Amino acid sequence: MTRTGGSAVPPSAARRRRRAAETRAGYTFLTPWLIGFFGLTAGPMLASLYLAFTDYNLFAPPELVGFDNFRMLFEDPRFLQSAKVTGTYVLLGTPIKLVAALAVAMLLNNSRRGQGLYRSVFYAPSLIGASVSIAIVWKAMFIDRGVVDRIGQGIGIDWGGWVGDPGKTMPMFILLTVWQFGAPMVIFLAGLKQVPTELYEAAAVDGAGPVRKFFRITLPMLSPVIFFNLLLETIHSFQIFASAFIISDGTGGPAGSTLFYTLYLYMRGFQDFRMGYASAMAWVLVVVVGLLTLLFFRSSRFWVHYSGEAK
Repeated sequence: MTRTGGSAVPPSAARRRRRAAETRAGYTFLTPWLIGFFGLTAGPMLASLYLAFTDYNLFAPPELVGFDNFRMLFEDPRFLQSAKVTGTYVLLGTPIKLVAALAVAMLLNNSRRGQGLYRSVFYAPSLIGASVSIAIVWKAMFIDRGVVDRIGQGIGIDWGGWVGDPGKTMPMFILLTVWQFGAPMVIFLAGLKQVPTELYEAAAVDGAGPVRKFFRITLPMLSPVIFFNLLLETIHSFQIFASAFIISDGTGGPAGSTLFYTLYLYMRGFQDFRMGYASAMAWVLVVVVGLLTLLFFRSSRFWVHYSGEAK
């Protein structure tokens, strides 16, 4: 029994009071986050969901139009073009970026002099991110008579300007995302450090070569890390905006080759002031990314292997 003010308090009541006090303290510390979540995330998302079913141009009250915005989406050739451009970017850029990150991580996994410097140099582009300044530099490099064009002319290849060529804009953007492979590289490197060396030693005794070790040991042991990087980089690829906006001057040209989904969403919402249409586009993107995430998790049971997992 616990005495409070001269009276005995049952232990269960004292525990309930203590837990209630801890709960109040927890919610007190969570209050700033809860305010930010409901005010800056959940609230705007619910508002955009409502606007997706309206005709709203910022200057007049929204008018309910039902599913008209979603119907018009799939009748809009520019929307279909933006979906095609973004899908191509995701399908090509993401795996190439992850392959480059894994390759460099394997090179840096071996101890050598100056290893810390090498890691910092390869990781540095990811610290900069897809910023406006990088997009401006990248555009200057790939315009006609830019650095890349001059290098090509120096070795006898006339590349011309990549920025104005619809056939070269996608490779240019893929090179930009692959150049920023530092973040997945560090994660791959951490995963490689967790692979037991005994597995490689046993494989060497059995006569396995480097290629067989890679496919039979390295890839299966890295499958959780590959899954994590694949999921994050896929979602990140759908969010490309700053570089597309700067390089295309906000037009999505030439010939719609840089009309990425988020850029077209911005154009509809903040240039044409069709906020209802833009909100419908945003929710289509949310659904697509959600379905892809679900597909990744459902398929992971067939190719992701965790250490100590029962077979």
